[in-house]
Amino acid sequence: MAHPYDLSREQLAELLSSEPNYRVEQVWRALWNEDRLISEITTLPGALRRRLAEELPSALSVKNDVQSDRGMTRKWVFELSDGATVETVLMAYDDRVTVCISTQAGCAMGCTFCATGQAGFTRQLSVGEVVEQVVFAARAAAPRRLSNVVFMGMGEPLANYAVTVATVKALHEHRGLSARHLTVSTVGVAPAIERLAKEGLALTLAVSLHAANDVTRSELIPLNRRYPLERLRIACEDWIATTSRRLSFEWALIDGVNDTERAAGELARYALPLRAHVNLIPLNPTPGYLVMGSPRERVREFKESLEELGVNVTVRNTRGRSIDAACGQLASVTNAKRRPVTLRR
Repeated sequence: MAHPYDLSREQLAELLSSEPNYRVEQVWRALWNEDRLISEITTLPGALRRRLAEELPSALSVKNDVQSDRGMTRKWVFELSDGATVETVLMAYDDRVTVCISTQAGCAMGCTFCATGQAGFTRQLSVGEVVEQVVFAARAAAPRRLSNVVFMGMGEPLANYAVTVATVKALHEHRGLSARHLTVSTVGVAPAIERLAKEGLALTLAVSLHAANDVTRSELIPLNRRYPLERLRIACEDWIATTSRRLSFEWALIDGVNDTERAAGELARYALPLRAHVNLIPLNPTPGYLVMGSPRERVREFKESLEELGVNVTVRNTRGRSIDAACGQLASVTNAKRRPVTLRR
């Protein structure tokens, strides 16, 4: 089944081949530039609107809609046409409006501290299912303009590579979003990072690092056993050399696991040669993970240690924790096994 944002302009023209040529532009502009539902395109005859709404149904059906941070953070649980669910988070700041989108229903990476990884993988999303999350959020953000899109929701974007790249290109070409305002997150699919570097997209790459020694990282991120830190470093070097874009490392601070002085030293030795920016994220609680996030004082001390070592570092402001909308909380489950992690001091 095709959805409105699955179609290229040429495919839309074929669907409207029996209509005057200008109908293609009317529908295309309404979908991509005006964020309208097909039923809202009042410049079309009623019969045509009804036909298109039937042939191109929305990809997303709202199953849940919750807010926190005084309405500045909003999370939707969307049901897809086959019953699979994904989650999307809209975050409004003083200087920008950002949407965090999903590229997969569930995730196969199995990261131990992530609720999505605890829940497991259901299926890949289509371009239309990913793009429609952005458009839905843009409608909700109005009259403010949606300025940033981060591929940090459910799933590993580079494990749905073709759809992720096609979505980035569509948002840039058809919605006019600057590629520099598009961020793709990955847990470290090294060959895909190297492939992405050759796409010619000036996007931001965020690597979920979380540990800078292979023992701990393999426990937190099972993919590290396939692409260990040295292999990931080679891919990151290739990204920088090919794109001339700075990359960032995401580091979820876990009490007693990766918030020690030793961990700070390991991170600095890994990040500095790559000139990477480090985003510290106090670990958000999930039912399936035993270890707690670092306390506030330890977060501050860890940041100061990195700064003393010369690392460019910031602490991310946690948003949406009360509605399970913060980093690592999407698709939070209550029946996952709790897994301890070896402490390295």
